[in-house]
Amino acid sequence: MTNRDFLQITDLDATDLAAILELAVRPIASLGRPLEGKGVALIFEKPSNRTRHSMEMAVVQLGGHPVYTRGEEVGLDVRESVEDISQVMSGYHAMLCARVFDHRVLDRMSASSLVPVVNMLSDAAHPLQAVADVLTMQQHLGTLAGKTVAYVGDFNNVARSLCHASAMLGMHIRIGCPAGYSANESDVDQFRALGAASVNQYDTLETAVEGAHAVHTDTWTSMGQESESKVREAAFIGFEVTEKTMALAASGAVFMHCLPAHRGQEVSEQVIDGPNSLIYRQAHNRMHAARAVLAFLLGVRP
Repeated sequence: MTNRDFLQITDLDATDLAAILELAVRPIASLGRPLEGKGVALIFEKPSNRTRHSMEMAVVQLGGHPVYTRGEEVGLDVRESVEDISQVMSGYHAMLCARVFDHRVLDRMSASSLVPVVNMLSDAAHPLQAVADVLTMQQHLGTLAGKTVAYVGDFNNVARSLCHASAMLGMHIRIGCPAGYSANESDVDQFRALGAASVNQYDTLETAVEGAHAVHTDTWTSMGQESESKVREAAFIGFEVTEKTMALAASGAVFMHCLPAHRGQEVSEQVIDGPNSLIYRQAHNRMHAARAVLAFLLGVRP
C-alpha cells in the first residue's frame, strides 16, 4: 500500500487489491486473530445498516472489540477537534474507522492518528463497498479482466470507488448519467491510468448498459441531499433500470445495488427482486470485504 490507511481504493495497488479479494474468500480461522485483545473505533456521523453490522462482525471475527460511536457523542469539531479526537482514540484502539459527510475529516484523522484510519464512507469515496462489489462480480463472472461493468444514475462516491476498483482489475467501464451528474474528466483520466480496458461515458441509460456483464445503480438522492430530491427525480427520468434495460446487457448479466434501494424509482421491482439480482450477496460480502481489508492493514497476507 502507499500508506497505512484505507481512505480510497487508490490507497491500494492492483496487487494489494488482488490479495484482499483472496483474503475475503478464505476461511475466517485462516486469518488468525490479529485484533486479539484490541479495540477498533467505529465512528458514525451518518447512520448505516450494512456498514455497522458488517464492520462490527468483521472486527469480532478477527478477535477484536468494536466500539460503536455516534457522531454526536464525540462532536467532531463541535465538542472537540478532529485532531484531538483522533489522537485520544488512537491511544485506545488498534484502528479508527469513520463514516463521515466530508472526506476532509478523514484526511485530518489520518494526519493526526497514531493508528490506521479506514474510510467507512465519505462524500468522495466508499472503498469498502467497492471491494464488496468487485468481490461479488468476481464470484459470479470469474476473472474480471476484459469484462464490462456499467454504472448508471448519479455518479457519486459509490460509483467513483466502484470504477477505481474495476479499473484496477482491467474491466471495461461504461458510465451512463444525465447531464450534470456524470463523472468529471479527471475521474475518467484516473480510471484509464489505473488500468481500465476502456472507459466510456454516455448520457443515456440504454447506451451505457449495452453488452455489460454487470449493471450497477444507486439511489438518485443520497443522504444529505434530501433538499434536492424533487430536482433529482426530474433530472433522472428515463434512468430507471427495468427488465427492458437488462435485456440490452450481455446474456446472463447481473444487477447490483449497494442499498438502500427505492423500488419503482432507480430500479424496478422485477429487476431488483429478480433472478439476476445480486443485492443480498453483495450486502453480505460487505462483511467479508471489511474483514479482508482490516486483516490486510494488520499485516495478514494470503
